[in-house]
Amino acid sequence: MSVTITVPRDAVALGLGANRVARALFAGAERRGLDVAIVRTGSRGLFWLEPMVEVATPEGRIAYGPVTLADVDGLLDAGLTQGGDHPLRLGDPEKIPYLARQQRLTFHRCGVVDPVSVADYRAHGGYRGLEAALTLDAEGIVAAVRDSGLRGRGGAGFPAGIKWNTVMLAKAEQKYVVCNADEGDSGTFADRMMMEGDPFNLIEGMTIAAIAVGATRGYIYCRSEYPQAFATLKEAIANGVQAGVLGGDVMGSGKAFHLEVRLGAGAYICGEETSLLESLEGRRGIVRAKPPIPALKGFLGKPTLVNNVMTFTATPWILEHGAKAYADYGMGRSLGTLPIQLAGNVKHGGLIELAFGITLREVIEGYGGGTRSGRPVRAVQVGGPLGAYFPDHLLDTPLDYEAMAAKKGLVGHGGIVVFDDTVDMARQARFAFEFCATESCGKCTPCRIGATRGVETMDKVIAGVRTEANLKVVEDLCEVMTDGSLCAMGGLTPMPVMSAITHFPEDFRRAGDMPVAAE
Repeated sequence: MSVTITVPRDAVALGLGANRVARALFAGAERRGLDVAIVRTGSRGLFWLEPMVEVATPEGRIAYGPVTLADVDGLLDAGLTQGGDHPLRLGDPEKIPYLARQQRLTFHRCGVVDPVSVADYRAHGGYRGLEAALTLDAEGIVAAVRDSGLRGRGGAGFPAGIKWNTVMLAKAEQKYVVCNADEGDSGTFADRMMMEGDPFNLIEGMTIAAIAVGATRGYIYCRSEYPQAFATLKEAIANGVQAGVLGGDVMGSGKAFHLEVRLGAGAYICGEETSLLESLEGRRGIVRAKPPIPALKGFLGKPTLVNNVMTFTATPWILEHGAKAYADYGMGRSLGTLPIQLAGNVKHGGLIELAFGITLREVIEGYGGGTRSGRPVRAVQVGGPLGAYFPDHLLDTPLDYEAMAAKKGLVGHGGIVVFDDTVDMARQARFAFEFCATESCGKCTPCRIGATRGVETMDKVIAGVRTEANLKVVEDLCEVMTDGSLCAMGGLTPMPVMSAITHFPEDFRRAGDMPVAAE
């Protein structure tokens, strides 16, 4: 009887040699006369253990990792196919503490299923949410999403039910559902993991949304830096059409939903929904003025539901288990679970899905194991390159939309990047301006010019030229960018800048003021 061995095809695992390991496992098993089937899955998100190989045994899956090419022969000789003992043996992956302490509603299949197999997806509970949705009318589906308390996981945190309801009520012969998969924030990878490891969860969520709002066509806008995700999505969509879960008659319901995946061109600004729509229509990605909002006039001028990957992938669980079951997770107005992405100078980086309310310190120390360098944590940036820098005394802040906003921060897409005490926060503030200047679409002056002047002024601050006067210029620039920018690109750039100045003032005033002539 064939033994199934799973090897991840996730981008992180590939970068660490997963393809070589898979080939060596197959060749080594063949030489030993072992009957094995190598299945390429996604990642469970325990990145320091990648490539993590799992073998199916009568007692359940047994994991080994991190496996290198040099380990393969030793593993096979030690009885890998029977779950044999070996220094790399991790046991039941579900019992690894990092994973066992999570609340995986959205990512429970990631790293488990064959990403492009409809049959495997259904065997692990897939499409139950869509089946439940097909028993409801449009209002019932939208009500479930609204009552669950689901908020947009892309960063803005806007209530998903309100957006769905707006598109549902809009009158038009054609409507669209668009997935924003242009995951460009530093330290974020949840979208990529989902698209590479469990794409049918996204497809199912978008199909539910399409039926709810009355759309018959959908697009996934995938960032250009994700070639594996793009290829996986294309294959999954083709298999979905063949299996009848996509196309002109979804699961025999008489409802149509045609889905395509489109590749972006590498512009960070296309993570903003109106720029994304411009790009999707074949034009340069430039922010549109609002109103009108995309829900009323979006793709090709038609009502369009635009949500992030994590928003769509939360909906199948909600429809299957009910709005209340989802709302029972979290706290206050931040309900459900948040896929936290832990990166930077940390021992155990990876994907952590938990109910809203855990503190930053608990994530960094309890899951991350502290810094990889062994030095003290000095700063933590939450929410991508436009998120605030938090010092140690703010690390007990809960990951919750309102709690983070009260500390002048944001949850964003759930990315956390850790820095130890060697970081130069003045240079981090300069980087925020530089990033904005590079990635700005250029449409509005506060963002386009403000960020450029910010870089120039920060260079003077770092050089010690009229420090206090130039810091006042930085503060004024930040105020103009916050109040006058057309979108969050310029509007949020001041957040990392001002948080760095506020919490780490010593990094901005190390050099004594140089004479004015030095300018």
